[in-house]
Amino acid sequence: MTEELPDRYSAADVEQRIYQWWESKGYFKAQDVSTKPPFCIILPPPNVTGQLHMGHALDHTIQDVLIRWKRMSGFNALWLPGTDHAGIATQMVVERELKKKGESRREMGREEFVARVWEWKRQYGSRIYAQMKRLGDSCDWDRAVFTLDEGVSKAVRKVFVDLYKRNLIYKGQRLINWSWPLETAISDLEVEHRETKGSLWYVEYPVEGSDDKLTVATTRPETMLGDTAVAVHPEDDRYKRLIGKSAKLPLSGRLVPIIADEYVDKSFGSGVVKITPAHDFNDYQVGNRHGLPMINILEKNGLLNANAGPYEGMKVLDARKKIVEDLKAGGFLAKEEAHKHSVGYCSRSGAVVEPFLSEQWFVRTKPLAVQARRTVESGTTRFEPEMWTKTYLHWMEIIEDWCISRQLWWGHRVPAWHCADCGHVTVAETDPASCEKCQGTNLGQDEDVLDTWFSSALWPFSTMGWPGETETLKTFYPTNVLVTGHDIIFFWVARMMMMGLEFMRDVPFRKVLIHGLVRDQDGKKMSKSAGNSADPVELIETYGADALRFTIMAQIASGRDLKFSEQRLEGYRNFMNKIWNATRFSLAALKDFQAPADGEKASPNRSDMSAADHWIISRTQSVAKEVEAHMEEDRFSEAANALYHFVWNDFCDWYLELVKPIIYGAVSAERSATQLVLAQTLNRMMRLLHPFIPFITEEIWQKLPIRSEALIVDSYPTQRTDKDWFATASKDAVFEMEVVKEVIAAIRNIRGENSIKPGQAIKVRLAPADGRVQKILGENKVVIMRLARLEDVEIGEAGNLAKCALTPVRLPEASVDVIVPLEGVIDIAEEVKRIHKATEKIQKDMGVLTKKLGNENFVKNAPEELVLADRAQVEQFRAQLERLRDSLSRLQ
Repeated sequence: MTEELPDRYSAADVEQRIYQWWESKGYFKAQDVSTKPPFCIILPPPNVTGQLHMGHALDHTIQDVLIRWKRMSGFNALWLPGTDHAGIATQMVVERELKKKGESRREMGREEFVARVWEWKRQYGSRIYAQMKRLGDSCDWDRAVFTLDEGVSKAVRKVFVDLYKRNLIYKGQRLINWSWPLETAISDLEVEHRETKGSLWYVEYPVEGSDDKLTVATTRPETMLGDTAVAVHPEDDRYKRLIGKSAKLPLSGRLVPIIADEYVDKSFGSGVVKITPAHDFNDYQVGNRHGLPMINILEKNGLLNANAGPYEGMKVLDARKKIVEDLKAGGFLAKEEAHKHSVGYCSRSGAVVEPFLSEQWFVRTKPLAVQARRTVESGTTRFEPEMWTKTYLHWMEIIEDWCISRQLWWGHRVPAWHCADCGHVTVAETDPASCEKCQGTNLGQDEDVLDTWFSSALWPFSTMGWPGETETLKTFYPTNVLVTGHDIIFFWVARMMMMGLEFMRDVPFRKVLIHGLVRDQDGKKMSKSAGNSADPVELIETYGADALRFTIMAQIASGRDLKFSEQRLEGYRNFMNKIWNATRFSLAALKDFQAPADGEKASPNRSDMSAADHWIISRTQSVAKEVEAHMEEDRFSEAANALYHFVWNDFCDWYLELVKPIIYGAVSAERSATQLVLAQTLNRMMRLLHPFIPFITEEIWQKLPIRSEALIVDSYPTQRTDKDWFATASKDAVFEMEVVKEVIAAIRNIRGENSIKPGQAIKVRLAPADGRVQKILGENKVVIMRLARLEDVEIGEAGNLAKCALTPVRLPEASVDVIVPLEGVIDIAEEVKRIHKATEKIQKDMGVLTKKLGNENFVKNAPEELVLADRAQVEQFRAQLERLRDSLSRLQ
């Protein structure tokens, strides 16, 4: 006997219950020692402060689909989870909480503050794990790692000390991004560039010893207080005579050299630029080339310092306003223009980021980048899509030293101790008792912590127990694939490559799978401020995790951004309902079915099977082959859509309809065979769907007559694993079914094209090209009449085609003309009018597109996919016009 399913599928009732059952059974766990081939993905660690967003939903769904597919394909599959301590983000969250209570970090001191952050982490740090579980993430949770765990901290210290001793880490003064409200260095990733309305001030710099003046345009006039040169292009004839002379800084009168550098664009503006090495990254490079002094005009808190003279102690914007007034008063301001330009803002504090000359800890990355570049060039690690290889290699060519220190309290503290007695710095893996140089005990640890990306760079091996030689490392390193977004190729992927090669002597992953961003339905970037962001947890509560997962996977195109719409999500929720209802019907049809002892290996006698049974087995084989090929090449949307069409069209719309008379008929060998085919097809359908929609498939699986204990660990259907079952299908029977199916589809199309109501019984003539096809049509006449809703069907000659609709059915070994007499069925005169009207509209629309495609500028500049889509639309219009002309010729 077969169990029944409830009338309606309720994701809310099923998903969390199923997930808890999976966890309790240990189905997510991988083994350090196993005879199965290993497959490993390291989860890009979300911030411990984070909440699941649509980017996570995309990223995690891809990874979970891969892990579930590989687990079912016989691999020892490990998805290793973890969270990032997120230095700045976490510190800010806790500081905000303290502020509400009237407390401050500075007042309580470092030790107590860090203790408070750990307390916050213990209370809220697992929140994102709970949300990941709602999505269905099948991670090995027993292995979950936090970037400040003892094991990771040990790895961080060892790497720091090792690189320091080899002079690959040093402390020095360089230009960095500075967030003055936070009083810390920040990474480029934490700088958000926005188009900002401002002004462009044209300031005149007098040339010493002459009446000449050099006009310099600037958006930041306050930085002129730190100018140490004025630069022109060496080939600019207007200024060649001035190179080597000096210019006077307006307001201060300080002399700066006029230098020549190819960095200057002589065609832009006046062709003269001010050089402020301590407050501009490009100027910093120029300053180093010419040995210019670096004058810092800012304090750490963002106020101007003593180098600013009378403007000392002022905020940047206040100083800017006052300096512009003084330039006007002194006759130095030539003009002022409104100007829109890109300004960097701190993503954490919202303040303008200041390029700031500061003493920090740095990694010398150029030596580390050499091998990391070669392994990608050789294909040892490859990017998918391949276009991102060029991006990675370009960044590795222009790589600069990496600022790894942050002026925070939460994070991995720099393992360096300053000796107050002799000034020596001791760098060590364990806290030293004395100075390694003078043996003095007056030591103080460096106040800075390490950039979060430093510990993240070690993630693929620090999570597996390195620097110990663990079984986990032996089995799962290097990992198989990293799934991530293109925005962190440099910040994370490149650094993991460098550190993995340096300390493990192998790449951290074989493939880097780059996905796009999730955008709204109009292609706009999602953001809370724009009001177009979607909360995946809320969507899961409304539509279910499976619907969200399938919506994502069905739309992923290689590396491209995904347009998300709730309407599409609703459509895929309907797909879940379709699967549920089709299964309910099937289980009802299997109520008296006795499951065979040999389970999935059982097959019926071929002679007892209907043509529809043979056909659905063949279609299952085709879709299994198609899905396997797509999954091997990371074509997830193609795999998802192949499954969608198989379930909705082949199984629900065709197979179930075809076998209803057999199922509802008397007990017979044919009925028993169909029941077995139906049960086996349901079994394979759930297995094929499971990686994409795990919850509903596992719930259904537990009610199926042919099943194992758990779908999650059953085998994935392929040509190899299910070859005996697929061999059951007869090619002749499959061919027979394809002919019948195409004829019925042609009749349905004629109904649609001629506005004949679905319930209206009509007469049809079928004109086959040979006796074999005629025999097939004759034997399936009852099926054709039932599914096409016909009053009668004649099989023979085509006859008179006047006032008839005709659709030719052409298969590789079969040809049939489907003819529907229209007189008395439709209003012929009205149909002629409709055809004329439709023809005019198509011709008009085709004319617009043809004109657009005839525009060379459009074809040259428009996105390639848009041009291809327009060309395909034109061809579709041509085909539609041809059909309309044929229809018109037969009606007149």
